[in-house]
Amino acid sequence: MEKTIERTIGQIVADDYRSAAVFEKFGIDFCCNGNRSIEAACEQKEVKVGELKKALETALTETTNATTDYNSWPLDLLADYIEKKHHRYVEAKIPVLKQYLDKIVKVHGAQHPELQKINELFMASAGEFTMHMKKEELMLFPFIRKMVRAQNNDEPLDAPRFGTVKNPIQTMMHEHDNEGENFRQIEALSNNYTPPTDGCNTYKVTFALLKEFQDDLHIHIHLENNILFPKAEELEKQLESSK
Repeated sequence: MEKTIERTIGQIVADDYRSAAVFEKFGIDFCCNGNRSIEAACEQKEVKVGELKKALETALTETTNATTDYNSWPLDLLADYIEKKHHRYVEAKIPVLKQYLDKIVKVHGAQHPELQKINELFMASAGEFTMHMKKEELMLFPFIRKMVRAQNNDEPLDAPRFGTVKNPIQTMMHEHDNEGENFRQIEALSNNYTPPTDGCNTYKVTFALLKEFQDDLHIHIHLENNILFPKAEELEKQLESSK
């Protein structure tokens, strides 16, 4: 456990995904802000370090068949999984959430003015993240697949138009930060996705879907920031040194 707690929270989750549920429970962002120590994260959230460490110890000693070791996956497989699982999820849920948010703003907006701001934040996030995913699918992910093929087949790798894989990765991580901030605001405005007592069923479903969307986003960003991206940079270094 001592080795575990010396690492960043992003590295901890990358090594053993069971720890993600613990950080989620304490409201600690392990995806966009995964480069912090446990101590720094606890200080920001006013969480007792000992309490969090104990919860981690319990979670990491339990065995579960549901744990998926994404850290061991080949990079091309992980890129395919992110695209087919998380990108397709986002594309499917955005129109549904837009429809529901428009409805509850019209019906409940006068009594709950925070809904208008939530709607604005989600609309901005939806547009930005749709463009973000297309950039990954058309530029970054294809190059990662090319690097994997070059390594597997011992083939030369042509330099990409963007110079080095670090350049699009830096852009993607910056955009991840923006998405994370949008949803932190939505979470706060919605009282942690808690519908008011006068909320109709559509209100309740909308907040539940927003929470689900944010949860998926956390896993999505974690897989990229803490596993896919650093390994892609390392693979590029290996290919460069083998020339």
